[in-house]
Amino acid sequence: MRRVIITENTYIHPFNEPARDLRVLNKPLWLHQRDILSPYTTEEREYPDWDIAQRAEGHEKVEALAHRDNLFFNKALIDEFITRARAAHQPVRLAFRADDPAVAAHMLPLAHSFQRQGDLALAEMWYLPQGISQSFVAKPLVIDTESREIGYYHVPPYMATETGDLVYQLPRKAFVSLESWIHVFIIDVLFGVFARGIITEEKVDRDWRFKLRILFRAILEQRQVLDTSEVVQVGSNVNIDPTAMIHGMTTIGSNVTIGPGVVIDNCIIGNNVNITQGCQLMLSVVGDGCFLPFRASLFMTTLMERSMVAQNTCLQLCVVGRDSFIGAGSTFTDFNVVPAPLRAYGKQGLEETGMIVLGGCVGHHCRLSSGLYLMPARTIESDVVLLAKDDRSFIHNNVAYEESDHHQFTSKYPYPRLYPRQGEQ
Repeated sequence: MRRVIITENTYIHPFNEPARDLRVLNKPLWLHQRDILSPYTTEEREYPDWDIAQRAEGHEKVEALAHRDNLFFNKALIDEFITRARAAHQPVRLAFRADDPAVAAHMLPLAHSFQRQGDLALAEMWYLPQGISQSFVAKPLVIDTESREIGYYHVPPYMATETGDLVYQLPRKAFVSLESWIHVFIIDVLFGVFARGIITEEKVDRDWRFKLRILFRAILEQRQVLDTSEVVQVGSNVNIDPTAMIHGMTTIGSNVTIGPGVVIDNCIIGNNVNITQGCQLMLSVVGDGCFLPFRASLFMTTLMERSMVAQNTCLQLCVVGRDSFIGAGSTFTDFNVVPAPLRAYGKQGLEETGMIVLGGCVGHHCRLSSGLYLMPARTIESDVVLLAKDDRSFIHNNVAYEESDHHQFTSKYPYPRLYPRQGEQ
């Protein structure tokens, strides 16, 4: 089957980079797509827009899977979509019910590429058995995400909504059109490590063979059930201090050092990562080459590759780009003490996120000094240097590149701009 890729060149704020190049689950999005689709596709072709693709391939009658390159999907969704599409022997387009809990809560907010058709939301993915000329007659193929409502954690009543507790909708078949930094958080944390843990718990409950395998491994290794190699996967050349506590589901790459007193619970840790004493990580993704000095804390947070979070810093529900530094003693808050809707940048400017708690986002190649406090849902654009001052220790607004503190020092200390905005040099 041929894979036809339609590029989406819109830059994602504040990274100033197309979605396909951003990391999700510690992989570039384009590589994640290729890995998921490799069992089904034998070749791929890429086009800048749909019209050019139609002119180039409209005459070819070859089985094709066409999609935008800013889409995230997991294996469970692709397996069902392609299996059912091939069984139907007709051109189909991926669709979801708009009232599907996971779709309504996490997939539709800040996403503008879905086409509405009655009570359906049509995604930019097609299966075309006789070539892409069939796209105009493709019928919707509706996928149930099999969403489950999962509580955030025990919180006071004032952190709940008018309709109930603070919860997330976690799908077994995940799909996201990556159009905002919020979607990176959803992919990595909600539809990634969080959903992976829930799916594993459900497998333990229904599959007695899997449960026995974990129990046998715990007896053999003389460990607690959540600490066994069945649920904690470790790469090669990894140095873990005996006092560190690592619980599943956790994946640790190669050449990793984990110091004394570290606590890691349900995380993805990349290669060449150094986590020193007293750090605490929960439901987070740490990219390749990251460094966390002592007592740094991450909760439901993503660090892309080669970033550093200094000591005594706490990040909650945040996204940090590559090659960025966050100074010691900084705090990224995630809840408005005075109730106010949380809005974030999307394709149409500031838009409602639909979330009650949400941290901030730091772009690529940023340098943040110690002692900063970032308010919920605020962003710091790529290539920004931010110094804590008497009048700017608390970051109440989004910070643009023009507001970077490095401009006053460029004559003595040049600081390159690596990620200009779309259309800028």
